[in-house]
Amino acid sequence: MNDTETKGITLRILSGVLFTGMALCVKMASGHAPLGQIVFARSFFALLPLVLFLWLRGEWPNGLATQRPFGHLMRSALGAAGMFASFATLARLSVAEATMLAYLSPLFTALIAAAFLSERLTRGRILGIGLGLLGVALATGPQIWAGQGAAETSLSGYGLGLLTALLTALALIMVRRLSQTETAGSIAFYFIVVSMLGGLMTLPYGWVWTDEKTLVFLVLSGLFGGGAHIAMTLAFRYAEASRLAPFEYLALVWAFLADQIFFATSLPLTTLAAIGVILVGSILAAADGRGARKPA
Repeated sequence: MNDTETKGITLRILSGVLFTGMALCVKMASGHAPLGQIVFARSFFALLPLVLFLWLRGEWPNGLATQRPFGHLMRSALGAAGMFASFATLARLSVAEATMLAYLSPLFTALIAAAFLSERLTRGRILGIGLGLLGVALATGPQIWAGQGAAETSLSGYGLGLLTALLTALALIMVRRLSQTETAGSIAFYFIVVSMLGGLMTLPYGWVWTDEKTLVFLVLSGLFGGGAHIAMTLAFRYAEASRLAPFEYLALVWAFLADQIFFATSLPLTTLAAIGVILVGSILAAADGRGARKPA
């Protein structure tokens, strides 16, 4: 492994830590600010590091020129809806559980790509999807039998987590198409702007004047989220996707640590087993997907 690959791997690990920091800040703020206000703050404060990054790369503002405004609108709308669903999930579940459900997106991507893009649904992908479904059943089964109260909150969280994974998969397919003609900076910029406007539209439904602690969490959620996107973008400049893929799953480790340190969360054995099963399924789907192409 050369120095360039080491730099790429380090940046990929850093992006995972920053994304976990963002999720932690969102969860901390979720009990003190409404969902739309959190989405707006996360998006608004993420613009600061992103614009600075684009300016340093000489892509501001010329790099924002686009040939496909409607494509950006579709991708950004899906991403914004996914952000709303993701933050609602974090309000109901632990950081580790929310992160686990996010790893279902490669499975949804495989299904959608097979259905609409004529990509092969290989045995590896089918196995990955099956393991993903098994993992969700393991995680939600005890909640269904439990019935009411906190269990209902958890079940709604799992439903929102599945919706997040589906919306993320749809957004990623759009990113794949946009990347053929658009810069990574423009894709990220328009997504953040649309998410910010989506959050702003909830202002009439009751934003709150937050205390200083919550405000810090809101600001940090944006800075961490923006920094994470930048670190991930730079990582792919220094190392190939296949080289970086194993380090993506370290995010679950950071999520577990965050839950233990800040919330002293104790997950049941069925949830821990579900996380392992979904993780294996996601790795299989992602790894198999890199080699699969449209049939000749």
